[in-house]
Order: sequence, then structure tokens, then C-alpha cells
Amino acid sequence: MKTVDPLHGVAAFLAVAEHQGFTAGAAALGLTRATVSAQVADLEARLGVRLLHRSTRNVRLTPAGQAYRDRLADLPGRLTEAERAARAEQTVPEGRLRVTAPPDLGVRFLVPWVAEFLRQHPGISIDMELSNAPRNLIESRFDLAIRGTLEVGPNLITRALGQSRLITCARADYLMRRGVPDQPGDLAGHDLLHFSGLRQGRSWTFLRGEERTDVPVSPRMELSEGWALRTAALEGAGVVQLPAFVVGHDVREGRLVPILAGWRGRPVPLHAVYPDNRLIAARVRAFVTFLAAKAKAEVDLQPE
Repeated sequence: MKTVDPLHGVAAFLAVAEHQGFTAGAAALGLTRATVSAQVADLEARLGVRLLHRSTRNVRLTPAGQAYRDRLADLPGRLTEAERAARAEQTVPEGRLRVTAPPDLGVRFLVPWVAEFLRQHPGISIDMELSNAPRNLIESRFDLAIRGTLEVGPNLITRALGQSRLITCARADYLMRRGVPDQPGDLAGHDLLHFSGLRQGRSWTFLRGEERTDVPVSPRMELSEGWALRTAALEGAGVVQLPAFVVGHDVREGRLVPILAGWRGRPVPLHAVYPDNRLIAARVRAFVTFLAAKAKAEVDLQPE
């Protein structure tokens, strides 16, 4: 079955009605008189009613044509407004922004950052999901994802925001009871708190210069959210390896003690990921630029 364009002939009819003639209407549209006449005839045939009385001297609306024109009176204005709104998507930062981000990053940084961003952009509202779950941005209709470990599809754009170092640490009284490890291999005798959200398997990687050591982990506790695992470490449950954006402030303030001096964990990259729609909405561009600036200024989102 052939699909009928409901707008075919409408512009031609409105132009003829406004200018009271096919020649003048065609000139207003930049079309030939024959093209406009054919489009109006097609419209009348589709509607099954005559819209115009035609004579050699003038063109007048039939009662049906007058009723039809009255119903369409605001159509040009609404189309103009729709075009303006569509163009504004690319130029004016406004509208609703749907974001998915890790809860560990969200609690510590993103929520305060978003509050600041919204103060700067009163025309934008944000719907933010805090989750580590994989998301298909296009199918789930998210404008933006913030991720560390990620698989980038062919229709996605990524922008690096920063790299957060991994810190291996524990509470001071736990280390007094169990001893302080000198080498990565010494962790085998400790209660290990494993962050499965990093998706690197049950092993911790340590680097020192060109040397690399992978330590198998048999976790005493395993959680998929770093912020919850941080709480366990703060309660003295064992040794944890977490990104600096989760435990950096605890180390600086002495609540957790870093161990294995000279060894470092692999950095955790952070990316902003968004669909490649060629014409990216202005609100997405504004938010990504804002995030990049905030991440650059944050010590816990920088490599060692």
C-alpha cells in the first residue's frame, strides 16, 4: 500500500488561498504554476472535495476550502516554531538531559557538580541514573554515559575526562593487628575486600617501573559498588583497592592508610560517552565541556 504524505499540497493550497491566485502563490513558493496547480489538484483528490473555485479572472475558496484553511491557519506558525526549536537543540543549552553514571563517582563528585551546572544553565534539567549496569544509550534513550571500563560501539563518541589511580589501603588498627604487607604477594595472608565493579577479574595488578605483578584475590568480601566497599574498609574489615575518587579523601584525612609504597595500581580511566548523531545537542556539548573542566581540576581524577 502506497504511503500518502499528509502534507503534500498543503503549502501550495495555503499559498494560493493567501495570494488569491495560482501564479502569485507559485511565485511565493518559488515553484512553477503548473507544479502548484498539480499539488492542489492532488490534495483535492485525496480529500474528495473541491477547495477552490477556479475562473479565468480569480480563485476563490469554496466553503469546504474556507473551513480547511481556517483549521490550518496556525500551521505555518507552528512549523516555524518547530524549526526554531529544532535549531535551538544545536545552539541553545536547554531541555532535559538523561545521564547514566557510576554510583561511586556520583555520590562523591557528580551530584555536587550537577547542582553547580544547573545553576549555570537554568534552561536544562537532568535525569541521572547512578548505576554500573551496561546501557545501550540509543535504545535506553540516554544522552550521555560516564564510564570507566567500557566497550565503545561504532555509533558512540568518547571524550576522556581523567584517570583515577587505584589506592590499596586499610584502616590503621587492622594493619596493627594483621601486619603491614611489604610486597604484593604478602596480601595472600590478609582479608581482601574486592571491587568487582572494575571488571578486571579476581586479581589485583601492581606496577613498579617496568615491573608488573598480578595478585590472585580470594576475597573475604566482594561488592560491585566501590562506595559500599569503602564503608567496609572504614569499619576495619580488611584491605581494599579502590579508585582515588572513592577513597582519596579518606587517605588524605588519615581514615585509611595506603600500603605497598613504591607499587601502584593500574589507573582507572573515565570517559564521557554519547551517541554520534553528527549534530550533537547543545545541552550535551555544554555538559561534557563542564565535566571535563571539573575533572581536570580534581586531584582524585588525575593519574599519579
